[in-house]
Amino acid sequence: MKARSYTYLSRGLIVVAALAVCFVIFALLFPTIISYTANMGNEAILPEFKEFPVTVDPAHKKIVENESVNALLDGPQSPLSTAYHSQNMVVRFFEHMARSIATAPWYQNIAALDGRTVIVMPGMRREQVANAFGGTLGWNARDRQAFLTKSAYAILPLSEGSFAPGTYTVERGYSPQQAQDLVNDRFTKTVLARYASTTADKVPLEEALTIASLIEREAGGGDDMRMISGIIWNRLFLGMNLQIDATLQYAKASAGNGRAWWPTVVPADRFRSSAYNTYLHQGLPPNPIATPSVAAIVAALNPKSTPCLFYFHDDSGKFHCNDTYAAHVAELKKIYGRGK
Repeated sequence: MKARSYTYLSRGLIVVAALAVCFVIFALLFPTIISYTANMGNEAILPEFKEFPVTVDPAHKKIVENESVNALLDGPQSPLSTAYHSQNMVVRFFEHMARSIATAPWYQNIAALDGRTVIVMPGMRREQVANAFGGTLGWNARDRQAFLTKSAYAILPLSEGSFAPGTYTVERGYSPQQAQDLVNDRFTKTVLARYASTTADKVPLEEALTIASLIEREAGGGDDMRMISGIIWNRLFLGMNLQIDATLQYAKASAGNGRAWWPTVVPADRFRSSAYNTYLHQGLPPNPIATPSVAAIVAALNPKSTPCLFYFHDDSGKFHCNDTYAAHVAELKKIYGRGK
């Protein structure tokens, strides 16, 4: 019996050691994956544009087909697909994990041990960005609020939508103002520098950021960003309610004091009293609901011309869209056995 006990103990130690090694590898590997995921929606397409193209014409309620823009943005080698490798299920799995892990409290505690790198993921709320910086820099609640408050000489309003995603290098002791300056500088270089006055005349920056934030939260990857953009613009042109669940998540989390920043939506949430409830109110929400990547901004300005008005992603992430609600429900029933 004693020999068998030793055997069990040895096996247990081996298992514990193996788990410890896996955790170390995990801890070393995932910051790189998370950092890559945070940056790819910005850096992968930056060389392509000195100025953002724009093919939507809100004044005349139409999407203008532009072959040169389509050639640049469509296909597996396009900047959007390069930025978000949505066709590769393995990569998509790691990207999803990276997005989830980057906002987890335990990861922020590990990141704080380094004290040099802050990762802002596309699709984060402003509070999540403040927590990412605050967790690494040891800020208290007052510091985090100061980071979110516009200073007297800030270039940007620092509202939702202007916290540029990516990896930031910081030093211990950085103040909220210094962190603000980093974020402002990144946003100026990646977005403002390419947002021409002619683009702003067609689509004001705040409007583009708002639509881009919806796309960022709704898209399954770069391949469907322009399609979702087209559907959003179609609904706006027709005066339809957008009925986007991500806005319900934003409203629900704001009312719930941040217990979960992107909570699960239930049917009752569609009746929630909030200016962000796009099931109840026409048009766009009052401001962006998250920080979009450059890829999402490009998609917002260059929607795909489509007759579709309704869409969903199935369990495998495949994008489906239809031009009538009846066809939308029929496809849901075909896939799930019931409408949604």
